[in-house]
Amino acid sequence: MNSQTFIQIEEQFGAHNYFPLDVVINRGAGVWLYDVNGAKYMDFLSAYSAVNQGHCHPRLVARMREQCEKLTLTSRAFRNDQFPLLLKELCELTGFDRALLMNSGAEAVETAIKAARKWGYTVKGIEAERAEIIVATNNFHGRTTTIVGFSTEEQYKKGFGPFTPGFITVEYGDIAALKRAVSPNTVAVLLEPIQGEGGIIIPPPGHLEAIQALCREQDILFILDEIQSGLGRCGKLFAYQYEDVQPDGIVIGKALSGGFYPVSAFLAREGVMDVFKPGDHGSTFGGNPLACAVAREALAVLLEEKLPERSFELGGYLREKLSSIKSPYIKEIRGRGLMIGIELLAGARRFCEALKKEGLLCKETHATVIRLTPPLVIDEQELDWAFQKIEAVLQS
Repeated sequence: MNSQTFIQIEEQFGAHNYFPLDVVINRGAGVWLYDVNGAKYMDFLSAYSAVNQGHCHPRLVARMREQCEKLTLTSRAFRNDQFPLLLKELCELTGFDRALLMNSGAEAVETAIKAARKWGYTVKGIEAERAEIIVATNNFHGRTTTIVGFSTEEQYKKGFGPFTPGFITVEYGDIAALKRAVSPNTVAVLLEPIQGEGGIIIPPPGHLEAIQALCREQDILFILDEIQSGLGRCGKLFAYQYEDVQPDGIVIGKALSGGFYPVSAFLAREGVMDVFKPGDHGSTFGGNPLACAVAREALAVLLEEKLPERSFELGGYLREKLSSIKSPYIKEIRGRGLMIGIELLAGARRFCEALKKEGLLCKETHATVIRLTPPLVIDEQELDWAFQKIEAVLQS
């Protein structure tokens, strides 16, 4: 079947909750994707940064196959041999005391919310049902009803209410507004150190340090969502490491499995994670041996192939080249590592469609931003090829 046949089937039988580019992929390797018609494309989205290690990395293929033949699922009713090893490796790598494994990023964010609220009641001593969490405008933390309820993107929430109370929204990057929002019932500040879906928005220098200082002064948890920005995407293991901070907890996912399996985690210091008791929270698939084995290998690839360092170096190289483009459409180019946004004066979708015709796959966000997030295994020659396509389209 050709691509149009697959598209017609999807349109007939699927929910219309996405607006994908009309390309039907059936094979991938490294930074390259191939469609059912045999056309070749360079991937500049990385499945929203889930494929930092590149498509179908041979080590991950081998590890998944090996684990599939041994054991895939036990549930947390029993123990398995991969789960404790991933917990240990995650905590030793990140400096956090404990980890709680889930599947999707949204589940991990929900876990962080539950931990913060219960910490507020059992440790900080807030009156029952009064806990407040401060979040930022333009945020994106997932698609559950609780999470979309504190989104400022109207489409994400329209028609899905009523929503969970207890969230206070302040302008992203505005420390004065955040200070004003703090109340005796504030249990946590939850935000992205770089907003991905929001358009690759970077807070002002020192902003995270100012938030951490405020949180410590007011006995508030400082929790960061690194689902998109973490695990090497921004040129460091985590985006928050561009400042001198150590949050109380972080949420990770996506590249934690290199695109092979849904794996996410909430990492926190001991005093936060210890609020959970048996029966408080759980997941049938969370921490299953297949997920843990794949995640362990994905982390090993990330470190042994020095992908964060590669992202830092090549991200600077690409941003410098992008800044040389003379185009009346470009408003701003911003980013860290290989997480780059080109903000246009209008209409990013048409440029993504034009780039697809040139063999480069990327995706718009917030209508006016082209997001450039290639797999971190990309090399300089491949970046040069991609740049030529981007420059040509933006100057056309």
